Amino acid sequence: MTRIDTRFAETAREGRAALVTFVMGGDPDLETSLALLKALPEAGADLIELGMPFTDPMADGPAIQAAGLRALAAKTTLTKVLALVADFRKSAAATPVILMGYYNPIYVYGVARFLDDAKAAGVDGLIVVDLPPEEDSELCLPALDAGLDFIRLATPTTDDARLPAVLAHTAGFVYYVSITGITGAATPDYGKVGAAVARLKQHTALPVAVGFGVKNAESATAIAKVADGVVVGSALVDALRKSLDEEGHATSASVAAVTDLVRDLAAGIRKAAREPV
Repeated sequence: MTRIDTRFAETAREGRAALVTFVMGGDPDLETSLALLKALPEAGADLIELGMPFTDPMADGPAIQAAGLRALAAKTTLTKVLALVADFRKSAAATPVILMGYYNPIYVYGVARFLDDAKAAGVDGLIVVDLPPEEDSELCLPALDAGLDFIRLATPTTDDARLPAVLAHTAGFVYYVSITGITGAATPDYGKVGAAVARLKQHTALPVAVGFGVKNAESATAIAKVADGVVVGSALVDALRKSLDEEGHATSASVAAVTDLVRDLAAGIRKAAREPV
């Protein structure tokens, strides 16, 4: 079993959803980013998605776009993101780390080299939002061969005819996008989310984690009642942004601004009674 499999099995035994937290690698600088990564598990994060900054993040809303620009301004590269994971692994052996972003930086890095270096650094999985199933030979299949889970997104517009292609080579978990649109753009309809998760579970035995639009402990709790995982990104990135000084630099409050919210989210999720799906 991979670290991702193990963690979802653990949270299932506990009768609760997993908290999946997203932060942008290198935001607002590499030192703060590493400190935040190290603090997330203790604050209650079960899995960590680490963003790979990119200049044209088409699926991301303003908060994550701004985080990527801050990271790029701090001269964060894919090589440095992998180094963050390697440094994190020195003190955190069990928490799964998933790199999330777009294919262009990986393509430029070189797929074979990237997969070797990602595995060596301690990366567990990939979410690459702009590679459809028709392009699985480009990265998905090589990643699976390298021992990395390739996590695919399903959306409200993914119908039953399209779903088998989406799920064919998905590993680790299925990421269900709860709204139609960009990250952080709206609040999901929780009734529709529950029905969507139930439909997905008719087609896969993988855990289903739900993200996009989860902003606070209340919304996380609502999602946790019907899903195997709750993904929170924009709210955490925005909490970090609000802690920065006028020049966009980290302050003494920056790490705590994020981890305090993570603790609230984790507490809400742990209180949620799981409903059968």
